[in-house]
Amino acid sequence: MSTFTIHDFLKKKKDGKKITMLTAYDYPFARIVDEAGIDAILVGDSLGMVVQGLENTLPVTMDEMIYHAKMVSRAVKNAMVIGDMPFMSYQAGIDDALRNAGRFLKEAGAAAIKMEGGAEIVNHIRAMTKSDIPVMAHIGLTPQSIHRMGGYKVQGRTEEAANKLIEEAHMAEDAGAFSLILEAIPLNLAKKISEELSIPTIGIGAGPYCDGQVLVLHDVIGLFDRFVPKFVKRYSYVKEDVLKAIMTYRDEIEQGVFPSEEQSFK
Repeated sequence: MSTFTIHDFLKKKKDGKKITMLTAYDYPFARIVDEAGIDAILVGDSLGMVVQGLENTLPVTMDEMIYHAKMVSRAVKNAMVIGDMPFMSYQAGIDDALRNAGRFLKEAGAAAIKMEGGAEIVNHIRAMTKSDIPVMAHIGLTPQSIHRMGGYKVQGRTEEAANKLIEEAHMAEDAGAFSLILEAIPLNLAKKISEELSIPTIGIGAGPYCDGQVLVLHDVIGLFDRFVPKFVKRYSYVKEDVLKAIMTYRDEIEQGVFPSEEQSFK
């Protein structure tokens, strides 16, 4: 099996086949996700919440993103690795954006970057694509904008807001983005955008009509339980299994069961 590329993204849309994506933040989980045959792995700034225990993604730094992306890239053989541009790694200007985005490819081994925003980042996308840095754009609910948006709220509900998202989707495509994440928008709006664009859309809380889907790994496997978004479907409850194993380990030490002669040297 060969490495999934931008061309595979576009071909899957053309052929009407769904694109599969998950997040991963470290070597062991990235290996598992890759072995499962997932097309692309996003090293998301969501690591701030599910790995670092933060309240939101805003404090995550560029160095932290590079650190995690390196681990993921070491583990992956087939999936496309995409690095997520953290808050203030690109907002200050195009030069900063190019420098930081380039680090994902040069230092961390990623094949592309993801960047949140609409009209305000179109020139950033254009500059990056001209510099051979592939860009996945991200509109709708953009977690780095939670203060402006007033929290994690569904976007595009009004006609005006929907039209703005449609316009921004076309702007991202025209600027050279190879794909577009649609987060927390009504399913019919996501359907319209997906049908109008020639590049694939990746939904997260955007319904079934997108060209692919992405979720946070820790949500999918039940490892993060501070809150569960409406759009998440849990496929396992890893936390329960891990908790049971650790409690059994504790009990066996206290009862003198572990270690036994079997785990000892003679």
